[in-house]
Amino acid sequence: MISKEHKKHTSLVRPVSGNFGRNEWAILGAPCINIKLLANEVINALSPQYKCAYADTSHNDEVTLPPGRLAGGAVLEYTDQLNYHQFNHSTALKPINFKQQFADDDMVLVNGNHQPAKAQVVIIYNNKSASLQKRVAQLTNVELILLADNVDDVFDFIKEAIPNWQQLPICRLEETDKIIAFFEAKMQQAKPILNGLVLAGGQSIRMGHDKGALNWYGKEQQYYMADILKELCEDVFISCRPEQKQKIDTTYNTLTDTFIGLGPFGAILSAFRENPNSAWLVVACDLPLLDANTLQYLIANRNPSAIATAYENAHDGFPEPLITIWEPKSYPILLAFLAQGYSCPRKVLINSDIALLKAENTDALTNVNTPEDFEKIKRQIHQKIAST
Repeated sequence: MISKEHKKHTSLVRPVSGNFGRNEWAILGAPCINIKLLANEVINALSPQYKCAYADTSHNDEVTLPPGRLAGGAVLEYTDQLNYHQFNHSTALKPINFKQQFADDDMVLVNGNHQPAKAQVVIIYNNKSASLQKRVAQLTNVELILLADNVDDVFDFIKEAIPNWQQLPICRLEETDKIIAFFEAKMQQAKPILNGLVLAGGQSIRMGHDKGALNWYGKEQQYYMADILKELCEDVFISCRPEQKQKIDTTYNTLTDTFIGLGPFGAILSAFRENPNSAWLVVACDLPLLDANTLQYLIANRNPSAIATAYENAHDGFPEPLITIWEPKSYPILLAFLAQGYSCPRKVLINSDIALLKAENTDALTNVNTPEDFEKIKRQIHQKIAST
């Protein structure tokens, strides 16, 4: 007999998601053509800023035969159509497949006449009253009500199903500007909060002693960086190895590695395992010239639609992964790279959709790895302090 206290699986914090993605709305209650036209209007308006997706179901009267090689028994066919790319599957997709496929998208609009979603937009359309009534059970989180032509009031069964319907925004279906403004506001509200992570769990082999404990400005660098991030982030954590935790000042939050032996890559994954719904501003502790202005510029130019916002290294043009804002959508991508045997965060950035910035002060990106680097930067800092 298994004890009630026994847990078979490790309890993990799950990313916020619906059937398809983090931000999804099923539009239902009108003919499918009206839903598609409305989705087109919204997507056209928001696509310059957000990655938009659409989900629907084909309902042809005739049975559609499998295309191409699927008819011959293939389970998957990929076609590069040059201006778009097409995958055909012969096997049915499961819920987790949809979440993987839509993971990079910021918002998903769904034809709710056929598939449900986490939030709903209900269209009051006289000729679709009976169809909508069949789907009342799907109205779990209605956020917008639209009145079609020749409709002046909400159906009585909708009023009964949605007790707070009068508190919801209501506008007419032809008021496209108001509808687009609704989605714009929702996407702004959905912007992930920003937490800070100071990487202090390295072995510091080349330096010969802990780089996080180096004192450049009157306190250990790991605390100095954490203090700067506290002014810019919601919460700040010092990332460390489990055996380091007892040595860190208890007035600072710590986050120990749960992905062991992967260096900074493991620290970033450990942060997302702790909170997969937050964006993480990751900063290494070996950047003594990094200042608040450089971090503020990174935050001000953050692009939540990309998987990350990073600085370009002035010497080689590659992104700097350890002065980077990693968005929640980067978590499954990092895990996917790990599954393929890669544990380099820079490789993830190089091969992904990111916002890449040029630093106004490139010296701020200088890292210190050796005793020679230490002496050089120490003299530079002392000269700067003396001159001011």
